[in-house]
Amino acid sequence: MITPKQRAKLKKISHGYKPLVNIGKGGISENTLKQIDDTLNKREVMKIKILNNNLDDRDMLIDEILTKLDCEFVRYMGNILTIYRESENKVIDLDD
Repeated sequence: MITPKQRAKLKKISHGYKPLVNIGKGGISENTLKQIDDTLNKREVMKIKILNNNLDDRDMLIDEILTKLDCEFVRYMGNILTIYRESENKVIDLDD
């Protein structure tokens, strides 16, 4: 569980990032989950864009991503979700 101070730091770090994965009307597939997992292993924090043509409940989508990939919620603003998961090759130091 990340603290509010750590969450603020992650928001600051991810501010300039662009969404790397789009979730459209097809929803979340195994390939999408694998792509998100690989990205989290490399970068630790990433943005995901949930497109307007997606008919699934957004809260359920977010819960599914967080649960299946064991990652932390950072922010959801507009249609952009930001998530974090610490990797073995630690890139971001949250202990400041």
